[in-house]
This record gives sequence, structure tokens and C-alpha cells, in this order.
Amino acid sequence: MEYYNYIKSLHLIFVITWFVGLFNIVRLFVYQIEAADKPSPEKEILQNQFKIMTYRMWYIITWPSAVLASIFAFWMLFFTDLGRAWLQMPWMHVKLGFVFLLYLYHAKCHQIFNQLQRNEVRYTSNFMRLWNEGATIILFAVVFLVILKNAFNWIYGVIGIILFSVILMLGFQFYKKIRERK
Repeated sequence: MEYYNYIKSLHLIFVITWFVGLFNIVRLFVYQIEAADKPSPEKEILQNQFKIMTYRMWYIITWPSAVLASIFAFWMLFFTDLGRAWLQMPWMHVKLGFVFLLYLYHAKCHQIFNQLQRNEVRYTSNFMRLWNEGATIILFAVVFLVILKNAFNWIYGVIGIILFSVILMLGFQFYKKIRERK
């Protein structure tokens, strides 16, 4: 138990860097997609630079952070008494559901990364801006679940996530209109 807080700290550090990687990689996807619409030679120069940047972000920050966050999470949950106790609690089941969604989000980002590395643009930059909010919603849900635990009121939590999502979408639409005016 004396090492538990060290494992928890390392888990939290790598969760933070994992989210940093996810937020930034999708932002780089936006720029990479917009670069595809530029005239030559600007298009090729930007695409090559964004490929290097996304490669480094993905394989030096995002993937290692995801793996290390997962290793420390499994360590906490399965090799400590407190973690095994948490696995019996309903809030942890919901949290692990959101973590599963995060893994799916990460896998989809990996698919998009591979497509863009091959210069295959299958999504619009607006879609990517909206896609970027997926990680934000998961982050909010997980943080509130972890902090509030049993005090978490499920009805208010669900309503809060829905309202937060609506606010994000409205903000996205507002920003899109501002961008289109420029």
C-alpha cells in the first residue's frame, strides 16, 4: 500500500499526457486536411511537415502515454486492495465504460492518422474540429466520476454531460460562422 500513491501519480501523469496527445493530434489533423486544399508547392510542403509533426505526436507522446496510463491503471486495480475494492463499486463500472470509449476514440484516431499519412483525406476539417470534442466529453465524464464517486447523482450527471455536449456543439457552430465570415 505504501507504493499506491506513486502508482496513482504515475497513472494520472500519463492520463494527462495521453489527453494532451489526443487533443493535439486531432488539431494537427485539422491543419493537415486544410493543407490538402492549398495550391502547390505550399500543399506538399505543409503536408510533409504535418506528417512529421503528427508522427512524432502520435508515437512519441500519445501511444506511450496511453500504454503507460493503462499499465498503471491495471496495476492499481488488480494488484492493490483499494483497487480491487473499487472494482466492486458502480461508479467504477461506469468509469471503465468511458475508458473503453476512450480506447475506441484512440483507435479511430489511429485509423485517421494512418489515412492522412497516406494522403487520404476522408473527413472535413469541420468534422475533425467536432471530433476533437469527443475526448473532451470523455475527460469531463471520467473526472467527475472519479472525484464524486458515490456522491455522484446519475440523473444530474447524465443531464450535465448532455448539456455540456450541447454547449460544445453550439460553440462549434458559433466558431464555424465566425471562421466563414473571415
